[in-house]
Amino acid sequence: MKMEGYLFSSIEHSTIRAVGSAREVLEKRYRERMQELPQWSRLVSYAGNKHVPLLRLYRFKEAFSFALIRELIKRLRITSEDLLLDPFCGMGTTLFAGMTQGIPSVGLDRLPVAAFIAETLPKFFRIPSGALQEAFHRLSTKVYTLEPAPIADDVPVIKIAFEPRTLLKLRQWKTTLHLLEPPLRETFQLLLMSILESCSFMSNDGQFLRWKRNKQPMPPEVALARKVAEAERDLLHTRQLFGEPKQDAIPQVLLGDAREISKFSFKRSPSAVITSPPYPNRYDYTRSYSLELCFFFVRNFEELKSVRFSLLRSHIESKADEHDQPPHPAVAEVLQALQGKPLNNPRIPVMLLAYFVDMERVIRGLAEVCASGSLVAMVVDNVRFEGEMVPTDLILCDIAARYGFETEEIVVARYKGNSSQQMGRYGRLPVRESVLFWQLRR
Repeated sequence: MKMEGYLFSSIEHSTIRAVGSAREVLEKRYRERMQELPQWSRLVSYAGNKHVPLLRLYRFKEAFSFALIRELIKRLRITSEDLLLDPFCGMGTTLFAGMTQGIPSVGLDRLPVAAFIAETLPKFFRIPSGALQEAFHRLSTKVYTLEPAPIADDVPVIKIAFEPRTLLKLRQWKTTLHLLEPPLRETFQLLLMSILESCSFMSNDGQFLRWKRNKQPMPPEVALARKVAEAERDLLHTRQLFGEPKQDAIPQVLLGDAREISKFSFKRSPSAVITSPPYPNRYDYTRSYSLELCFFFVRNFEELKSVRFSLLRSHIESKADEHDQPPHPAVAEVLQALQGKPLNNPRIPVMLLAYFVDMERVIRGLAEVCASGSLVAMVVDNVRFEGEMVPTDLILCDIAARYGFETEEIVVARYKGNSSQQMGRYGRLPVRESVLFWQLRR
């Protein structure tokens, strides 16, 4: 059976029927290594970062919490002698937490917005107290006399996101960045990025960037003044909490693809990994963060699409290659079960196939670059489509075993519900969000 480049093996299918459900086999195999820690439920979300200085400046809703990273560093006994790797670093929470404890780290992310934030947050430590306020007041006297900077204004969302005068002002504020020297330029750009949503009619709810009819956008100068004041307070609190970071603990951040991690050069082999790959949940980060991308990282709609199709294939526009094959019997079983079901998007099976093919590449790469004995903590989320549960956590554990990773523990941090439509049709079946603990034994 062929499904947009996916060839389903009849031999593989008959093997599944012979031994029972592949997903049931997985559940039995890993049952004794699972434990529930409901006190971690808030740690696996961004919510905890709302109270962490600097990390709260930019609302990156896909991040996990600073407190979780501190807990994982302690649990894995990571020290300054290790090199900590995060191949899906997002806004850099893992790297930032490591830096505050003197741990060298390196992070990758293919989303330009994320890599920029991760690289810029440590630069705030190089900003003298009061420098952001001084720069804001200096720029305020000339900003609206400047020519507006170019943006990717052919992207449809830009046409509806802002009032014309607000858009003009924001583009003029972008122009002022060229009047600043590094690292003030980068830190000021991050603050400007962080106000785009509040100055628009849009709202990023973590799933989509939605247009809000009754929203009252903030004037850019007001929003930026507040953000600058917040950053100045956070700088003071951060230095009080953590002191000045050690130079050798400043993270290295790369705009890169985790699927190609074996092609990157590291100062030494990473000995610890803390990460959370995108979940196979259909969310497209180039849409969620399209305002930031269009203002600072792409020049037009074609470049935005290029970024979209270069990401890990976890979103609904993902394309399967004709050579892609299910990397695990449970993936094949899910794809078979979804055949003929009334999916709300017919591309869900394509996304699932592509996602697990990509994640096998990531895991294989980690095994190649990490030192023997390396410890891994990976936060993942299971998903459910038309009643078919996809045990992402167990599938990845089984794939990891092929490359020398032994699953030591699976911590279930929380159970998430399903949509009302799913529950109405198939009943309530909780979906795990888990932290996988592996060790590389080779």
